[in-house]
Amino acid sequence: MDVKFQDTQANTTEQSNSTKRLLDSKPSVTFSVAEAVVKILGDMGVQYAFGVSGGALAPVWAALHQSSIQVLHFRHEAGAAFAAIEAYFASDRPVVVFTTTGPGITNALTGLLAARWEGAKVIFVSASTSAPQRGRWACQETSTYTMPSAGIFTSGQIFHYATTLESSDELTEVSRRLALGLEQPGGFVAHISIPTNIQTSSLKTSLPRVTLSHSVATVTEETIAECVRLLSEGPFAIWVGFGARGAAKEIRQLAEKTGAAVMCSPRGKGIFPEDHPQFVGVTGFGGHESVLRYMQEQRPRRVLVLGTRLGEFTSFWNPVMIPRRGFLHVDIDPKVPGTAYPSVETFAVHSDVRLFVKALLRCFPEGLSLSTPLSLPRPVHNVVHRRMGDRVLPNILMNVIQQLIVEGSDALVMAEGGNSFAWAINLLQFAKPGRFRASTGFAAMGHTTTGVVGAALARRGKAVAIVGDGAMLMLNEVNTAVKYQAPAVWVVLNDGRYNMCEHGMMYLGFQGVDATIPQVDFAKVAQGMGADGIRIEREYDIQAALEKAMTSPSPFVVDVLIESTSPAPIGNRLDSLIWQGATNY
Repeated sequence: MDVKFQDTQANTTEQSNSTKRLLDSKPSVTFSVAEAVVKILGDMGVQYAFGVSGGALAPVWAALHQSSIQVLHFRHEAGAAFAAIEAYFASDRPVVVFTTTGPGITNALTGLLAARWEGAKVIFVSASTSAPQRGRWACQETSTYTMPSAGIFTSGQIFHYATTLESSDELTEVSRRLALGLEQPGGFVAHISIPTNIQTSSLKTSLPRVTLSHSVATVTEETIAECVRLLSEGPFAIWVGFGARGAAKEIRQLAEKTGAAVMCSPRGKGIFPEDHPQFVGVTGFGGHESVLRYMQEQRPRRVLVLGTRLGEFTSFWNPVMIPRRGFLHVDIDPKVPGTAYPSVETFAVHSDVRLFVKALLRCFPEGLSLSTPLSLPRPVHNVVHRRMGDRVLPNILMNVIQQLIVEGSDALVMAEGGNSFAWAINLLQFAKPGRFRASTGFAAMGHTTTGVVGAALARRGKAVAIVGDGAMLMLNEVNTAVKYQAPAVWVVLNDGRYNMCEHGMMYLGFQGVDATIPQVDFAKVAQGMGADGIRIEREYDIQAALEKAMTSPSPFVVDVLIESTSPAPIGNRLDSLIWQGATNY
């Protein structure tokens, strides 16, 4: 298959090369390296820098404060990194994470790995120990004497690009590498470590500036023609993932033109309207039985996969999801197609999803409907009638969230790892893209409890996090939200335990484990940090509490005492673990 790359801004080699040259022949202003790095980041579109300060990073931190970049001081480096991920997706602009040496770097690594898995654009700026002090037990020493270099300070599995800036002479090349990474489609996570003495050194050359030019991958007319031929052979389904979020309009047009059934990954909720008659459900974790019923009863000839890796949380590698003649898999990353189901026939297309679907629409014959005469199964959303009691049923809570927040506002809704994932994915329905976020790849606890702050700030509007009590205790940035008045809302499913773990262990056949947590009054904790908070013990109090949270100008924590015995829809995840050998039966 031939693939060509189209540059949307630079049309000639000369123009492309000029973006990587110095702007001026002589510096008109004397910059320190710290000031130069910060100015370059601002020129690359960075609006926010999230992090935790420290003495070794003092020059960079000061330069950030003196720039146009908004600096937000967090309480934990991992929280800053999670917030940066969500700020990127809310604003579509790269975000800086900054930390000091030693534990500042290692604390941030979980969030930075999540950024890599999520496909965010994040630039990590850290300090390292000055060369004369290395090997001498400097405070929080960061050097090859005390920390592994491979992977943290070098390009690899954590960072697409990483380096230690040892001289101002390297700044031109570093800025070029950053620009190349930011202009590429998909995610880009970089690490620039700057020794403290280098931060304050003067720039010896003129200040580099790089103009970004965005290249996108698309396919030849011959490839599109072959895709049309393959899809025209019989009924096909469309499997939509988070990578297709920019093609919502085109995907709907394609589905309605062809009559194709549509399903989505957990992260892809809302890209295709969940109330549309051709939507058969969410796949994978927390997904709907209607999808499996469709694949078993009306097994399509092919499945057109758009922007999803088909990883465990999306497919569980379930053989039921394999169509009769295989997949037609479109992704911006050429390594993705064929990985999840390596033995299944897959026609791989390396392309931007929106450009591909637009080209497909132009070539599909008018009046050709491939719809099946059978009615499509639809997701079932169980609604339990309210009851009197001292605990709230989770599905009742989700029903009120659906009515009041999903349908009654434009707030971003986010779900934390654990049972919160399952309840939100299974029961909430979104009709528009960009309204739902969940990290189902790296799936770190604490991602959403802190990421909600970055999302609320970057979108300048309400962001609502549905989280568990375990995650809320592990990591939260309520205090940071108070400082910057981020319009964030936390809805805490408080059952006094790691509930997914407790139910999961029983399902897997393990007995006698302790997953309980001494129950916390998160409303009081929130109030103690300067936020608003309210505790809910009865289902009849949910609506008033959520209304108050949504109209409050301040960060707000809604602490909901939920019924702990209600099993979340996580059976497919547990069946996958059994298949992988994690069972006592």
